[in-house]
This record gives sequence, structure tokens and C-alpha cells, in this order.
Amino acid sequence: MSDLFEKSIQTLELPRVLERLAEQAVTAEGKERALALRPLADEDDVRRLLSQTTAAAEMMTLSGSPSFSGVKPVAASLQRAEMGGALNTRELLDIAAVLRSARSAKEYADGRGGGAKTCIDALFASLTPNRYLEEKITGSIVGEDEIADSASTELASIRRHIRATASKVRDILNRLISSNQAKYLQEAIITQRNDRFVVPVKSEHKNEIPGLVHDVSSSGGTFFIEPMGVVKANNELRELQAREEKEIERILAELSAECASYREDIAQNYDLLIALDVIFARAKLSYRMKASEPKIVPKGVFLQRARHPLLDPAKAVANDLMLGESFDTLVITGPNTGGKTVTLKTIGLLVLMAQCGLHIPVDGDSRIQVFQRVLADVGDEQSIAQSLSTFSSHMVNIVGILGQADSQTLILFDELGAGTDPIEGAALAAAIIDSARELGALVAATTHYAELKVYAMTTPGVENASCEFNVETLAPTYRLLIGIPGKSNAFAISERLGLPKYIIQKAAARIDAENVRFEDVLTQLDEQRQQMEREKETAAQLRREMEDSAKLAREYRAKLEQEREKAMEKARMEARAILDTARETAGQVFKELNNMRRQQRKEEDWQRVNEARADLRHRLNTAEDQLGGGEEAPVPPPTRPAQAGDTVELLKMGTQATVLSVGKDGALQLQAGILKITAKQSEVRVVEGETQKTVKKVVQRAEHKLRSLGASPEVDLRGMMTDEAIGALEIFLDNALLGKLHEVTIIHGKGTGAVRKAVRDYLKRSRYVKSFRPGRYGEGEDGVTVAELK
Repeated sequence: MSDLFEKSIQTLELPRVLERLAEQAVTAEGKERALALRPLADEDDVRRLLSQTTAAAEMMTLSGSPSFSGVKPVAASLQRAEMGGALNTRELLDIAAVLRSARSAKEYADGRGGGAKTCIDALFASLTPNRYLEEKITGSIVGEDEIADSASTELASIRRHIRATASKVRDILNRLISSNQAKYLQEAIITQRNDRFVVPVKSEHKNEIPGLVHDVSSSGGTFFIEPMGVVKANNELRELQAREEKEIERILAELSAECASYREDIAQNYDLLIALDVIFARAKLSYRMKASEPKIVPKGVFLQRARHPLLDPAKAVANDLMLGESFDTLVITGPNTGGKTVTLKTIGLLVLMAQCGLHIPVDGDSRIQVFQRVLADVGDEQSIAQSLSTFSSHMVNIVGILGQADSQTLILFDELGAGTDPIEGAALAAAIIDSARELGALVAATTHYAELKVYAMTTPGVENASCEFNVETLAPTYRLLIGIPGKSNAFAISERLGLPKYIIQKAAARIDAENVRFEDVLTQLDEQRQQMEREKETAAQLRREMEDSAKLAREYRAKLEQEREKAMEKARMEARAILDTARETAGQVFKELNNMRRQQRKEEDWQRVNEARADLRHRLNTAEDQLGGGEEAPVPPPTRPAQAGDTVELLKMGTQATVLSVGKDGALQLQAGILKITAKQSEVRVVEGETQKTVKKVVQRAEHKLRSLGASPEVDLRGMMTDEAIGALEIFLDNALLGKLHEVTIIHGKGTGAVRKAVRDYLKRSRYVKSFRPGRYGEGEDGVTVAELK
């Protein structure tokens, strides 16, 4: 990377964007890598980085961000362990933290289930958790200065003997303190000097208590004496303490050897975690800037509703910026403080960000070319030390830029040709732009010169643009108008600020007639543009109102159809109920008639009975046929044979059922509610719409997950009252469950312990929590609670 390119990176303020990126990283090395990012010049590499950022943003939307807290450099420790050195407790805990983060990240990726494959899945898959070594270290080392008794059976035995011996020494000394020798003591206490138990004796009575003197107070009034009765026990205690230190050294050496045997896996885990930390930092920055991924194209820059990333998103004015598609040079004109330089910097900075793999604050369908160099001459670089004027300093930059420019270069000139005679400066600016275009570079330049406006209007491939200025309010609107040259508005601004009109008239008389006509044409063009924009906005408003009215009409019509269908269905149900009652009554009549037949009535009586029965059945069937007909549209024929698992509609009953199985003869076994029914293929119709309903439910579930954006693995309740903290905890656990997190950290602080007690009482009662524990060393100890979710 050339010095001029690096200087342009600083000028366009890419480091300020990288500082914001570093704030999103969790690990120290991740922050360093973020600050060290530089634009890539290979299209495939840029696409890969952008795809990684997009994949991480999508994963955060559904599952939150994985935790990288506690990941610290371990390479030097692993190298010393491999050389046979014993690591200290701090180094071993750092290695355990890397293993814990690797396991957590792996579980995060596995928890996504059957989600779509992404380009960063391979990074998660390459992680190699080692729960055995992680738990062996954390189970052996309680804190940076404490080894657990459970680290080995020998250590537990030694410490048991140490406690017993110390208790024995204390008992002996307590008896001395309670005896008549207590009057010789400065205070009735037991203390330690040189790791041996002693009592403070008044100097004048030092010979009254036989023993070894270990120390004397600074005033000489107190002697710290180890009574002879405890010398043997103290000696035994020192021996046990020496054995304890030796055993601890052995345990640390053993753990160090274990780490050395897994050195490559641990080092790879660390590198992968740092890489993932930077990727997710890019995704977090994308959310903060409301940014999106641009499409990489071979030629040109098209930025839809682009915003400068360092400005407040709520206040920044979005502009459509284009260069290299229908024209290769953009000349931006307009008054000072109108936003010309910001527009120039926005183009260059967004290109640099995209080539660093960052999403940029633009709308969809934005396109960017990957440049080998982005060279900018922006700002006043007057140098007293080098005796360079403004014009000279700019010219030094321009000479360097033209020396490196080619077809893979984006060049940005601010106030090209300024600082010298206007006529010569305008001519020089046009010649510089021509030279850059001949080299194949894309050029964007700002200027005040009217000659360059004419140059842009008359030269193919060069386009005018201007930054809009509201003369009424004397304020720029910061809107970029491509295709329209800008006006200086000097006379209008001066008049609004109170300059006498006769002075303005004198100034106007001095302007060349051609320039006056040119400015008049620009004024007319601007007025016509504003009129067209107002008419366009009015037409758009009318179109929106018509679309809203059409939508309401469609909804009203659909509602009427639903109500009509409900009314018809209700009428059919009532009619069926009447028919069912009639059939039941007829059945009773037939039963009585059959009884009469069994009594052997006359043949002619039975003939009349049969005729009456047939007539009744005919009337019922006719009524039922009429009930199923009417104005209702005919049932469409089956679209395809039903298969097991399909949802079908029984044509005669109008009831939906699920196909359980299909027999060899084509008969269907159906489940309709609690009933099982057998039907033929011709009696049912496959309901294809059910698939769409299922898809809709899936989409609704996905949308519900989107609303749990940013499900964090930890919550900070410090500073809250108990009721407020429990409310926040409930919301946090809901989001964690929606984000499919398995382990969460609740930060409540130590303080009075009220919030901690309330949190743990709540976790005991929560049906979402499988178990919980206080934080270990390095996690926050008793100031945090780590909960495992079901």
C-alpha cells in the first residue's frame, strides 16, 4: 500500500470508523485487529468478508451473539508449557477461559438446529472444545491465589493435617492465654511471625515465658515469643506447609503438561475465536449504522440513499450517489458549507469500508467496484514548515495522484484548482480531470468555477451535480442533485444578510453578460426542478391514497364474502339438523310399521305402508339434495390423487380430514377430529392451501424470532431495585429462551446482597432454569450468577 493511499485513508477518516468497530469487539486482540483493518483489493476476498458479515448479522437476528468474554492471549504460555515449564494459576485460568469460550461458541452454532448453511459455519465447526481439560483446570484452581483441595487426594490429606496441627497449636496457646501467665502478655491474642504461631509478651516479662523470640515491636515494648510447648507443633506445621507447596507445584506442572499436549487445538481455538469476534463486531456495527451489504460489480459505484457513517443516522441526509455507470466523472458545485466535501468523503469512505468487509449505510441494490487505490486530495494542507501555499500543497498531492492513477483507481478532488487565479485555476482543473480520465480512473471533484460547470455540460462522460441550498432560510439542505449544476447564490445570500441593494446591483453590472444569462438559465432550471418535484410528490401521494383505498375495498369485499359464507354454513347446519330430526322421526315410524308387519296384517295394508315409506324417503332425499345445492359454487374435482399425510375435504360433508393411509384398492383411511372414516378417492378433494398455511406459520415463527434481535448471553442488573431487577430478569430469560441460549450470566453485583438473593430465589422457582451457580474466579465470583436453561 502506497504512502499516498494510506494518507487518503486517513483523510477520508476510515480510522474513525475502525475505532467504532473496535468498540464492538470483545477481546483485546479482536480490538487490535479491527483497528488494523485495511481495504482489500481482490474481489473474491471482499465478497468473502462481506458474506461473513451478513451471515453473522443473520445469526445475531435469530440467536443473539456468542460470548467471547475472558478470551486472552495464550500462545506464550502454551509455548513455555511445551518446553516443560510450569504455568502459574493465572495462565492456566486463561487457557480454561479459551476452552470455555470455544465450547460456548460451538454450542451456539449447534443450537441453530437446521438453519440455513452460512459461510462462517466452517469456522464454528473447526472449534475443538476440550471439556475434560477445561473442567480439570477450573476444578483444581479456585482462584488466582488458591488451589482447590480436590485438585489431588494428596493435597486434600496434607491440608487436613495442616488444619488439625494448626488447631492443636491454637489450643496450646489458648490455654496459655487463659492461664495465670496471661498477665505477662501485651494482649491476649495469638498471632504469626515468619509463618509460626506466637504470642505478644511485654518486654519486661520476656523471660517469664520460655520460648523462641521471632520479632520485636518497633518501640521495643513487645516481644513476639513462640512458647516452647508449641515449637514441635509449629515445626510439624512448617513441614506440612512445605509438602503443600511441593504438591501444588506438582499439580501445576501436571496441568501444564496437559495443556502442552493439546497446544495446537488450544491455539487454533484462540485464533478462531478472535476471527469470529471481529466478524461479529462487523455485524454489530452494521446494526448500529443500519447498514447493508453492497453488491460487488466489475465497474462503477451506485449508492442508494447513502449516508455518511460518522454522522448521526437520524440527522444525516441520504443521497443517491453514482459514478462509473453512465458517466465516469462527477463535478459537484454549490456554495460553501453546502455539503460538497461531505458528499466527496462519503463516496470514498463507503468504498473503503466495503473493501474492509464492512456493511455500509445504504439501502438495498447498492453496487460498488473494488479499486486498487482510492486517492483523495481533500482539505487545506498549507504547510509553513515546507513553505508551501494552499495551491502548492494541493498541486503536490495532485502530481502524486496522477503518477499512480490507472483504470482501477478512484480519485477525489476537493476544490480542484483553488488557491490561484480563477481563470488559470479553472483551465488547470479541466486539464487535470481530462488527464485522470485518459488514465481510466473514476473521478469526483468539487469546485466553485463556472467554467467547470460548462465543461461538465459539454464533455461526454462528465456529469454536473450540485448541493441544494435554501436561499430563504440561508441554510443548505445537503441534498445532492445529479445532472443540475450548482449556483453560488452569493448575491441572494448577501441581500438576505442585509447588504444594500445598490451594492448588489453594482456587482451584478460588473458580471459578464454571458455569465448573467448562464446564471439565469440555472435559476430557471432550478425553479422547474422544484416545480416538477412538487408535482411528483403530489402524484405519489395520490397514488398512495388510491392504493390504500383499493386495499380497503379488497378487505371489505373479502369480509363480506366471509360473512356470507358463514351465514350459508349456519343455514346448512340448521337445515341438516331439521333433516336429522325428520329422519329420526321417520325411523321411529318405520319401526312401528315393522311391528305391525310382524303382526301379519293384510297384504294390501303393507303395500300402502311401503308406498308411504318410499314417498317419505323420497321427500327427505329431495330436501337434502336441495340443501347441498342452491347458489353455492360446484365443488371442484380432485386435482390429484390423495396421498398419506395430505389434508382433504369430504365432498358430501364439507369436512376436512387428514389421510392416514391409502389402501391397495385406492380406499382412503381418514382422521376427521376424533373419528376415523373410510372414503374413496372420488369422494374427497386434496386441499392444497394447507401447505401455504404451514409456510405462513413458519414465517410467523421466524418473524417472532426476529423480534428477539440481539438475545444477549448476559444481563446487568446492577443499580436496580429488587422489583425492577426481577422484571428485567423475566424479560431477559424470555429473550434467552427465544434465542435458544443454553447458559446465561446474570450480573447483580455484591453490594448488600438483596438483589443477589432475589435473583437466586426467582431462579429456584423458574421452570425455565435447569440449574444455577455463583460465578467462578474470572467470571465475577459472587457478583454474578450463571444459570443453565432447560
